[in-house]
Amino acid sequence: MDRAELTTEQVLKRDIPWEHYMSTKLISGTCLQLLRRYDHKPESQRAPLLEEDGPAYVRVFLNILRSISKEETVEYVLALIDEMLASCCGKATGLYKKKVILLYFDYSARPKLQNGTLPNGDASNSKSKLTSAHDLRNPTHPSCSIPTSIHCLSTLLREPYVRTLFVQADGIKLLIPLISPASTQQSIQLLYETCLCIWLLSFYDAAVDYLSTTRVMPRLVEVVKGSTKEKVVRVVVLSFRNLLAKGTFAAQMIDLGLPQIVQNLKAQAWTDEDLLEALNQLEVGLKENLKKLSSFDKYKQQVLLGHLDWSPMHKDPSFWRENINNFEENDFQILRVLMTIIDTSSDTTALAVACYDLSQFLQYHPSGRIVVADLKAKDRVMKLMNHENTEVRKNALLCVQRLFLGAKYASFLQA
Repeated sequence: MDRAELTTEQVLKRDIPWEHYMSTKLISGTCLQLLRRYDHKPESQRAPLLEEDGPAYVRVFLNILRSISKEETVEYVLALIDEMLASCCGKATGLYKKKVILLYFDYSARPKLQNGTLPNGDASNSKSKLTSAHDLRNPTHPSCSIPTSIHCLSTLLREPYVRTLFVQADGIKLLIPLISPASTQQSIQLLYETCLCIWLLSFYDAAVDYLSTTRVMPRLVEVVKGSTKEKVVRVVVLSFRNLLAKGTFAAQMIDLGLPQIVQNLKAQAWTDEDLLEALNQLEVGLKENLKKLSSFDKYKQQVLLGHLDWSPMHKDPSFWRENINNFEENDFQILRVLMTIIDTSSDTTALAVACYDLSQFLQYHPSGRIVVADLKAKDRVMKLMNHENTEVRKNALLCVQRLFLGAKYASFLQA
């Protein structure tokens, strides 16, 4: 079997020659005593040992990783650490947990092995760093580095201390591409643990602020629409519930059709009580937010996210009459974003809608021509009059006509 495919359980079945390591002075007699009490013992015996001497075991494992480079032993100790992390994040004291986490960072930060031995230099002087983020950027194994890093993060991110480190390491953006519908067992597990990381990060305000600048919400919605794996659906729905009251996430959820998706999910035969409760809470929260969001709020979210389509508000005269002054907010921010869409988008529907909305602004705002002229929109829109798509050409022409004619005569050009 490929070593990269070994499970923690398989690695922990090994017998490590601790006595030999002591005789060669790679570990001390005290280390050997602690290991004999701990190694190959059931969880019921290990737990009290960690409660009593947790920091001592952290030091033992750290010393082994610093002193011994034999791969089977390193894997074995890392498997012990994996078990310790799963245990300590739920029960142990803050100091003990932090030491276990720092142990993981310290080992990850040590120099790479060269021909089975450590290169010159004292690895213990290396600064601790969150190398899970580094491994996501530069995987050292084509199929195992990313799943292994995500697996570690899904445990480590339970700690607020680690969430801070992960955000500081700019790691969140590395998670987003991993959120996509999965089919194989391996990819489903990776997706689940990635979404678990997102859920854990949703408890940390700095992480939520960063997530609001990404496309995490559309990706999570696509996952929950297509997934039949209950644990994946559960962790995504729990993430939705956490994010619902934060920033503009509620508006995004509504814009992406999540209320209907929640209805569809509730009709399925789930057995997980946490999932059923979260779906009910999410449904209530979405209904409340739907009442709060005005048409302009929804329209604003569409524009800012670049998700323009022919929803009814675009051709609703009452929408434009009632909300035309709202376009003045933040120095005509919405118009500026519409111009960016016109300049950069490759989506023909978005281009056509952006041109149409600009023409509507020209018609309904008393200073529309002056404002649009200041944005140098004429030449930018005129380029689209030669676009290959008929709908884009039509709405670009309408916008240019209204720009030249002004509001007084624009009513003759209603689409």
